[in-house]
Amino acid sequence: MLSESDHHLQESFSRIVLLGIPWDANSSFRRGASEAPDHIRAALHSSSANTFSEGGLDLKDHPLLEDRGNLRLSEEGEVLALIERQVAGILAEGHRPLLLGGDHALTYPALRAMGAHYAGLTVIHFDAHPDLYDELDGNRFSHACPFARAMESGRVARLIQVGIRSATRHQRDQAQRFGVEMYEMRHRPWRLPMTFTGPLYISLDLDVLDPAFAPGVSHFEPGGLTTRELIDILQGMKGPVVGADIVEFNPQQDTSGRTAMVAAKLLKEMATLMIPAEAPEEEGAGGS
Repeated sequence: MLSESDHHLQESFSRIVLLGIPWDANSSFRRGASEAPDHIRAALHSSSANTFSEGGLDLKDHPLLEDRGNLRLSEEGEVLALIERQVAGILAEGHRPLLLGGDHALTYPALRAMGAHYAGLTVIHFDAHPDLYDELDGNRFSHACPFARAMESGRVARLIQVGIRSATRHQRDQAQRFGVEMYEMRHRPWRLPMTFTGPLYISLDLDVLDPAFAPGVSHFEPGGLTTRELIDILQGMKGPVVGADIVEFNPQQDTSGRTAMVAAKLLKEMATLMIPAEAPEEEGAGGS
């Protein structure tokens, strides 16, 4: 396991591995998130936009970004273990995972691998929901439970949740039990922690956004962040991002394609956080 100081050496110019997880078997209400990875890629490379982040980073053919396509899933009972092995393998290669879900259930096995590799892991979790249920509908691995499982595992040192607006009494009790730092929408404006020295993982559920900005999700929860507010938070964060995921985009609910473009936009901004400003770029690479 890398210490908090050792991980800086590995992070320098290590590759980001983009991996789709087309899986929504643990969704509690509506399926469709399994279709998301390819829709996000299509939006990223759409001729209606370009592949540049707002800070000027061009993801097209970037030498530090490798797209490995989608994870080939085995039987459902093996998927959690398969995700953990795949993320562990990426880390063992000296790279950093950027996962495209899929539902939020994938984050638990990802964090098991991340926490086994990095000591002192901090997780920033953007979501309308705390996802801290001990179980939902008899399923302890539901997409409503990943952060309960992650905190029980002892592999996450600090969990910060941003944008919450649907916490039940049970989930509040869970947050207190695990020492979760919860920033609820009703308490805005916040003073969010923005600077981190240890390894940082970002988990981004698209329903953190108000449905007006991202209607292509399975669980509509009004009163969320605007797209601009979320981008501003991401752009203001300082610290070594060693992994991330974007989850809960449901293309079946996205008739206009608006949410796919939002997901691609956020993907570019998250990649910018993960690629050092002084990283090399191939000459002639550019978007439309």
